[in-house]
Amino acid sequence: MKILLAASELAPFTGTGEFGAAMSALASGLAARGHDVSIAVPFYRTARENGAAKARRTGAKFTVPVGAGRLPATIRELRTPEGVQVFFIERDEYFDRSGLYGSEDGDYQDNAARFIFFSRGVVELARRMDPAPEIVHAHNWQAALVPVFCAEQRLPYRTVLSAHTLAYQGNFWSYDFGLTCLPGEWFSPRGLEYFGSMNLLKGGILSAHRVVLPGPRYVAEARTPLHGCGLDPVLREQSAKLEGIANGLDLEDWNPATDKALPKRYKTAAAKSGNLKPWLTRAGLQPGRLHLLTPTAAMTNPGLGPLLPALDRLVESGARLALLGPTGDDHRAALEFARRKHAGHFVWLPDADEATLRLALAGSDALLLPAPVAPDATLFRRALRYGTLPVALACGGLHALAPAGCLRPFYLPTGDALVDALRHVHTLRAEANAWTALADQAMTTDFSWAATAAETEALYAALLTRPSQARAA
Repeated sequence: MKILLAASELAPFTGTGEFGAAMSALASGLAARGHDVSIAVPFYRTARENGAAKARRTGAKFTVPVGAGRLPATIRELRTPEGVQVFFIERDEYFDRSGLYGSEDGDYQDNAARFIFFSRGVVELARRMDPAPEIVHAHNWQAALVPVFCAEQRLPYRTVLSAHTLAYQGNFWSYDFGLTCLPGEWFSPRGLEYFGSMNLLKGGILSAHRVVLPGPRYVAEARTPLHGCGLDPVLREQSAKLEGIANGLDLEDWNPATDKALPKRYKTAAAKSGNLKPWLTRAGLQPGRLHLLTPTAAMTNPGLGPLLPALDRLVESGARLALLGPTGDDHRAALEFARRKHAGHFVWLPDADEATLRLALAGSDALLLPAPVAPDATLFRRALRYGTLPVALACGGLHALAPAGCLRPFYLPTGDALVDALRHVHTLRAEANAWTALADQAMTTDFSWAATAAETEALYAALLTRPSQARAA
């Protein structure tokens, strides 16, 4: 397949966090599967400083309509060692700045114009590519207008939009709509208008053939008011085009076989026990029948409703529980009381750092999550990687995250349901061979970017076999 990706960040050239690294890993993973992969990114100052200055000028020049003017753009190109063709869309007026999206004083006031220009530039680039791309895959709000422009011009590409987060949507005041040069009917509930403003991500969701969210758990939560960030009505309406494909984990960083934070590195669950004593010593816990870890960052709401009523019974059963991370003020007094009452059996570490979390994952038997798993499920998946089996409140998309048998769900948010689930876990833990086999299976779950690329490839293939359903205003 001929694939064109569009994103505002790409490691190692530019990035503000994990997004740039994710784009690099996805592009490389698709190229490794034999596809012809290109990616278009803005030619930021940081890109020039981080190696992109060597990118050759392609000679391709075109003008891009932004508002009342037509602005010239030039294209630079280089190829990564992984075989990915990188196109840099250059316009110093917009991208030769110290920050990607803003300065210490806040977001750049012309961000709407900057990324309208970028998205228009991506579409113009696609029109000039030979062979033409079959798939155009835009990422996040900065490129969300790419499927909009493709739909408005009725271009033959299949378009995909990935929203790596819904928290940032490209929401601008209505007057900026004129910068898009789209017909007026596109500023409507069936286009970019959303509660009187221009919402780029919303327009992209409506226009793309498929919308990718980071995992089946995220798809389930994004359609609720709690996690939809205001776009839940749009996502519910567009449910048929939603796909859940989790971002890969950095398997070299979160790898118990190489983790420098662990006293005993391990490749199998049988060798995991070497971290139990160091973890109990670090946490101030006594040995028990079952060692449980609850990181509040792994849950959507660390309210811990089912946990506190069940804590006495959990301790009496021989469980040892460590709660890592901050929680709400409404539970602070109860947790402090429980910590003193069950000293050596229950510990709360609100300020635990990453090294402590790594040791806790390696030294614990099970991950106990009494509130719904966070939509991105990152810590949930890291626990599996470390052979720590999850016991979690059932929620949408949860079973898709763990191999069969490795997840112990409970279905009511009550202390009784939690205790009942842990009775089964106690029984299973007593059968050492069965427990070790499940933990080994959990550790071999493929959370790599290669797996993400394979799922993305399958999405593209399915999309190319179906008739086009491009949105028209």
